Amino acid sequence: MTAVKRLLRSTRTAVAVAASTTLLGAAAGLGAGTAAAEPDPRYAGAEQRHAGSQIARHEGVHGPPRYAMPGQTLGHDVSGWQGDVDWPAAVGAGAKFVYIKATEGTGFVSKRFAQQYDGSFAEGMIRGAYHFGRPDISGGAEQARYFVDHGGGWSADGRTLPGALDMEYNPYGEACYGKDPGAMVGWIRDFSDTYHARTGRHPTIYTSTSWWRKCTGDSAEFGATNPLWLARYAPEIGPLPAGWPTHTIWQFADRGALPGDQNYFNGAHERLAALAQG
Repeated sequence: MTAVKRLLRSTRTAVAVAASTTLLGAAAGLGAGTAAAEPDPRYAGAEQRHAGSQIARHEGVHGPPRYAMPGQTLGHDVSGWQGDVDWPAAVGAGAKFVYIKATEGTGFVSKRFAQQYDGSFAEGMIRGAYHFGRPDISGGAEQARYFVDHGGGWSADGRTLPGALDMEYNPYGEACYGKDPGAMVGWIRDFSDTYHARTGRHPTIYTSTSWWRKCTGDSAEFGATNPLWLARYAPEIGPLPAGWPTHTIWQFADRGALPGDQNYFNGAHERLAALAQG
């Protein structure tokens, strides 16, 4: 082989090696960049956030119910904040039902949802999923679809409650997510209508009377169709939002004998089963 040919072959080999090294480096850089991607700041704290976390912060905790609640059914609600729940112990402590956080906005699914949702069902409890509404991120219809697609659906098995929409103070800023009452009512309507179209059930609405009055103008639109899950940590349930003649569930404490927040269903166990059945 002549010196010229040896030089040409050496040059081609060096170029090929350099190109290969560049491609590998780029791939490694892409992989590193993907793995190191920062979490979406819009969901900071979502795993710890639960139904009522912002209500307790804004409205305070004023004591347990003044007296025993005859004819009521004891239950609770949990989220990723509780971690894996000991369901046999919860049932042993008197829990008959539970709502479990599934989703928030359109970018968060609780890491604990499967253990909590399936585990409670396995112990014979009536359970349902809830969605922490984020009107600052996307539309109500979009969030309802996300919720249903990530565990928030409903089945007529007599042990699955209709999904719940958690509407409470914005954890990141202005209480009403920058929406006026008309826009907020429209957002909730879009969520409710889309959930109903997907499941055949109207979602339960979780809220406090104070937030509802402030952010919806005390709308009476949903009282005839959507069960009310009212949050108030006080000796008495107090006034209800407009449109609801009575409540379905009262979240009366943010801690107690059961994991998570404490609730009473407003009726006997057979009425709770009827709500699940639809």
